[in-house]
Amino acid sequence: MGIPSGSGSEVLKRGTFTVTNTTDTKILDGVANHVYTVLSIIITETAGNAETFGLFLDPSAGGTDYEIISLATPLGADETFVFNDRLVLTGTDELNFKAGATCDIDIVISYVDQDWT
Repeated sequence: MGIPSGSGSEVLKRGTFTVTNTTDTKILDGVANHVYTVLSIIITETAGNAETFGLFLDPSAGGTDYEIISLATPLGADETFVFNDRLVLTGTDELNFKAGATCDIDIVISYVDQDWT
């Protein structure tokens, strides 16, 4: 993706998800000509059972996943984990969440979406 030189928009957005199984959950699905800056991801276990989870960046939408948070990261019963490091995604990058087992986890992600189309 080139350096933006025209008009565009910059919008603060959020997404909400409930995860109940080990299938990858796409919590940010990039679009060409966009730049995304993740501000925070709030992950809360809501069923009263300790869980493990991972967070992965897929820069080629279906290729190699890069581990940001290990799948062995523990999340205690009724606990909340906050990821508030900045993370930049461009174009068709994907940000995926994966639980280690059957679970009940709520996720709230907030991010800036810069659209240069």
